[in-house]
Amino acid sequence: MPILVLAVAAFALLTTEFLILGLLPPLARDLGISISMAGQLVTVFAVVVVLTGPIVAAYVSHWPRKPLFLGILVIFAVSNGLSALANDFWSLALARTLAAIALPVFWGTASESAAALVAPGRAGKAVAQVYLGITTAFVFGIPLGTLAAASVGWRGSFALLGAFCLLVAALMAVFMPNIPGSAERTGGTSQFAILRDKRFMAHVLLTLLVFTGMFIAYTYLADMLEKVVLVPPANVGWWLMGFGVVGVAGNVLGGRLLEKDASVATAILLTVLAVGMAALPAVGQWQLGAVIALLIWAVAYTALFPVCQVRVMQAGSSAKALAGTMNVSASNAGIGLGAALGGAAIPILGLNHLGYLAAGAALVAIALALVLRPKAGVSSR
Repeated sequence: MPILVLAVAAFALLTTEFLILGLLPPLARDLGISISMAGQLVTVFAVVVVLTGPIVAAYVSHWPRKPLFLGILVIFAVSNGLSALANDFWSLALARTLAAIALPVFWGTASESAAALVAPGRAGKAVAQVYLGITTAFVFGIPLGTLAAASVGWRGSFALLGAFCLLVAALMAVFMPNIPGSAERTGGTSQFAILRDKRFMAHVLLTLLVFTGMFIAYTYLADMLEKVVLVPPANVGWWLMGFGVVGVAGNVLGGRLLEKDASVATAILLTVLAVGMAALPAVGQWQLGAVIALLIWAVAYTALFPVCQVRVMQAGSSAKALAGTMNVSASNAGIGLGAALGGAAIPILGLNHLGYLAAGAALVAIALALVLRPKAGVSSR
């Protein structure tokens, strides 16, 4: 039950981070701002994660886990509640900043807590069950929140999510046992030695490039569905749910590709991603073609999340905890940069050209992934 509660918490937190992507069109209309400006809410969230994540996670690493998780969930509930009350861009950005500060603390401690709850031989399975909350958020959380907005408005979606966070906190209070924190705060100098490893830092840079390419277009997918594919606003949530369902297959594909090499897997998935993102504006209003393009896009998009995590942790195997944190920071930096670049490009290129721009960014990442692939005769870690 504690593992399940951690997975549900992961679902609530990731839904909070990405629900706004499905709400950008109605949110922008209600606040009287452009879709490009609304997209910068994603950038603000990501920048806060990057700047505060490693510092805050290190500072609280010795705190007992149960009160730490309870505090995070309450912060997310408050953040969602304030988001529902926001009346302009800046008040909404400030409300979401609270969640952005707490998010990396959860991801930095949930995995080790899950492993501590089970026998050593079952640690991997326990961690995988917690991370199932991520996939479930993409399949159900974000789309359902988008669909709810059609009935209760985008403010209602945030309010419902805030209430859900409080419910998860109550479950955490009942079912989560007391787990001690680390004996010392993390951040020993020995771990930071990997930051001098040029190959490791190149892998971190690759994650940044991957997520930049992904989020140039994905940040504005809901608006693209409305204005490029001509999906009625009330049906956008269903299309996003289909995107997430297909993404489950992407997780399976990513796992299969990782059996060979993570850099090669990254290059293959980026190629598939580029094809899907570029194909969507090309087929545009031909709905069957749009469905096929989204299928291709979704498979690669979801698979790249775990593939990047594994690739960076393999490259920094001497300090896996720090390597994992670096990957989270790099991915959020890419999310923020992608949202910013996409938002800046819309007034210049138009919404229907974002897929091409995103595919171009993916090609740059492919080049670096191929450079980082193991040389012949050298096995990957």
